[in-house]
Amino acid sequence: MKNSILMLLVFLHGSLILNAQNTIEVKIINFASDKGVAQIGLFNKETSFLDKFYKGKEVKIKDQKAVAIFTDIPDGTYAISVFHDKNEDEKLNTFLGIPTENYAASNNAPSKFGPPKWKDAKFEVRNGEIVKQKISL
Repeated sequence: MKNSILMLLVFLHGSLILNAQNTIEVKIINFASDKGVAQIGLFNKETSFLDKFYKGKEVKIKDQKAVAIFTDIPDGTYAISVFHDKNEDEKLNTFLGIPTENYAASNNAPSKFGPPKWKDAKFEVRNGEIVKQKISL
């Protein structure tokens, strides 16, 4: 009986760990130049989308492309935003409220007349998946 309970606990613990090991691979294309860096934010809540990321990465641009990999991501709903931080000041620069640096979101969510919406950018990650997002600036 002890062995059965121990085996069940080991199995459940292993299942929980496996569920938390999703990977999100992000490839961003069409940068205007290799100058600066790509600022990439992974968001896990609609309420914080474009404000406070869950995980973030700063990635060098090479041949007008950038790649970021987020590992150990729990099952859930996520969205990505990226911008071309040309002057490497770690913020999306604007003039009169209009971005002066290129930006985009997962699913290539449209951003006409304002920022991309969570409902257009969100995607699911489940069961140890490797989700690939290709985003075009």
